[in-house]
Amino acid sequence: MNIIILGAGRVGESVAESLVSEQNDITIIDQDPARLRLLEERLDLRGVVGNGIQPSVLREAGAKDADMLIACAAADESNLVVCKIAHDIFNIPATIARLRSPEFNEGDELLGKNGFAVDHVICPEESVTRYIHQLISYPEALQVLEFAEGRVSLIAVRAAHGGALVGRTIGEFRERLPHAEMRVVALYRLDTEMDATPNTRILPGDEVFVLADTNKIRLVLAAIHNIDKPVQRVMIAGGGKVGLRLARSLQGQCEVKIIERDKKRCEYLASQLPSSMLILHGDGADEELLLEENVGDMDLFLALTSDDEDNIMSSMLAKRLGANRVMSLINRRAYADMMQGSTIDIAISPAQTVIGELLAHLRRGDVAAVHSLRRGAAEALEGVARGDIKTSRLVGRRIEEIKLPTGARIGAVVRGEGRGSEVLMPHHDTLIQADDHIIIFIPNKRLVREVERLFQVGATFFG
Repeated sequence: MNIIILGAGRVGESVAESLVSEQNDITIIDQDPARLRLLEERLDLRGVVGNGIQPSVLREAGAKDADMLIACAAADESNLVVCKIAHDIFNIPATIARLRSPEFNEGDELLGKNGFAVDHVICPEESVTRYIHQLISYPEALQVLEFAEGRVSLIAVRAAHGGALVGRTIGEFRERLPHAEMRVVALYRLDTEMDATPNTRILPGDEVFVLADTNKIRLVLAAIHNIDKPVQRVMIAGGGKVGLRLARSLQGQCEVKIIERDKKRCEYLASQLPSSMLILHGDGADEELLLEENVGDMDLFLALTSDDEDNIMSSMLAKRLGANRVMSLINRRAYADMMQGSTIDIAISPAQTVIGELLAHLRRGDVAAVHSLRRGAAEALEGVARGDIKTSRLVGRRIEEIKLPTGARIGAVVRGEGRGSEVLMPHHDTLIQADDHIIIFIPNKRLVREVERLFQVGATFFG
C-alpha cells in the first residue's frame, strides 16, 4: 500500500517503522528536516519537509496515488484538517487521525464524510489506559489482549522460580486445567522462540503465551502463579493525561495515590478526581516521599510521566523500596526493550499499544483484530472465515488441510455470535465453518501477507 504519515514524532516514527517492515511504500511529512533525514537513513521511506495541511505538500508526498493517510501530528486540529483535505481534494480512500480530545469519537457525524472525513480515530493515551487497566485486572500477566469481542484472551506470563509452570512440560501444564479451554501458542527463551510442543519443558524466565477462553483467564493465571490476589493499592507517579485517565478508570476499584511535581496540575487533578484519591505534590523519584507514603505496601507502582529517564529511575527505586510490581511508561523503543523483564516488571510503549489498532485497518481479507507482540516482532491476528468451500481457503476444510506458512499456528476458533458463541481449541480434524473467527499466532511479521490471503474470498478457489 502507498501510505502517507503526517508527523514524525514518536507515534509517527513507530507507525512508520512497523509499516515499512511490511513492504508498504511510506512517505512521512514533517516540518523538521533533520528528523526526516535521520528516519530516511534508518528506514526505507521517503521524507517530505513541509506543513501537511497544505495541498501542495500533500501533492508532493504523492497524495494522488495514496491508499491511506495516517495523521499523527501533535495537534488535533492539524490531523482533522489534513484528513479533510486528503478526502476532498485527493480522494484518498482511507484516513486515520490521532485525536487526543475525548470530544471526537469514531462514528460521530462530525467525523463523517460530510465533516472532517476521518474514517478511524486512534488515541494513544486511551489505548495505554486500556492496556494498563487490563494488566491491573489480571495481576502477574505481562500482556493481556482480547479477541472475538472479548470471548478469547491472549496472555503472556513469565515462568518464575517456584511457580507452577517451571520444570513442567506444556502437556503437564495443560493436564492441570482439564476444564479450561486454553492452549500454549508460543514460548520464548532468552528472546528465542522455542517449539511449543506438549513435551517442551518450561524453564525459569521463559515467556509463555497462552490463548484461553476469557472466562477462564483467572483460573489459568491462578494455576500458573498459585495466587489470585487482586490489586488493591496503586501509586501513580505522573498526573498527566494517562495518569488522570487511569485514575478515573480505577475509581471505586483501588486505593490510588498520585505523585505530581507540577503544583497547578496537582490542583487540577484534585478538582477532577474524588477526595478519596490522594494527590501528592512531589517527585516520583524522591526516596523520602516514597518511604513516607509507604510505597513498599503498594501492590502496583506506575511511572507515567512524559520523561523516560524519570520513569525508569522512579520505577527502579519503588521496586527496591518494596513495591510488589512496577510498570513504567517508556517511549524510546531501545529503552523499553532493555528494561522489559528487568527490575521493571513491565515496560509500556505508548506507540506499540496503538500499532495493533492501525494494523487491523491495513490487513487484507476479513480481519477483525490485530495485536502486535514481542515489541512488534510477532503478531496475533483474528480473521473471519467467509464464503464457502469453492471460494474460501478455510471454509469446509479441516485444520490439517489449511496451508499455513511455516511457524504460524491456529490457536483458537470462536463459533457463533454474542453470548451463544463457543470457544474451540481446534485439533487437526476440526472443520472450519462459515463465519468462524479464527485466531492465528504469527511468529514473524514476514509471514503476515500469506496469512492474510487465507481470509480473502475469491470468485472461485481451486486447491
